[in-house]
Amino acid sequence: MGSALRILRTFTDEEYLAIERKARDKSELIAGQIYAMAGASPAHAAITANVIAVFVSHLKGKPCTVYTNDLKVKISRGGHYYYSDLTIVCGQPIFHDEHQDILVNPTVIVEALSPSTEADDRGRKWLHYQQIEGLTDYLMVSQGEPLLEHYTRQADGNWQYESCTDPTGALTIRACRLLLADVYEKVNFAA
Repeated sequence: MGSALRILRTFTDEEYLAIERKARDKSELIAGQIYAMAGASPAHAAITANVIAVFVSHLKGKPCTVYTNDLKVKISRGGHYYYSDLTIVCGQPIFHDEHQDILVNPTVIVEALSPSTEADDRGRKWLHYQQIEGLTDYLMVSQGEPLLEHYTRQADGNWQYESCTDPTGALTIRACRLLLADVYEKVNFAA
């Protein structure tokens, strides 16, 4: 997440969407405040591309659609709008309005953790994502080390956590096997 615009008022959903749909740069709406999105590092971009490639390959022919970070996700309660790094909808996608640029029913959300966004991706954003009724999986992919962290919604509504750091290991999400080596292919970690 970027820094808040220096405006001393809150924005309604409608005001935010009118601004966002005309803007050249992306921003998110969180509790009435607009936050500018920062650009991605080469490691972040490579990780996201690798994860997209794995999911697209595994979900081919299945009733799931993989979306890049160009679509927003709306959290109905609280009026929060986020650009997740990758979103998957299994079944028919439901959009906020006729513009079809805001998903309201993601099944899987993936965030590649950046030093500037990691605390928010693990904290406030994750708490907001849990409010999405149909969300079954949340995957966080570290940019600082080979680490996949996966939360799966259980039948009772609680979330089960698992992680993978084994270079030969993998996680399974929506019948897709994510090998750690595939996710981090050609990714150079900062010293």
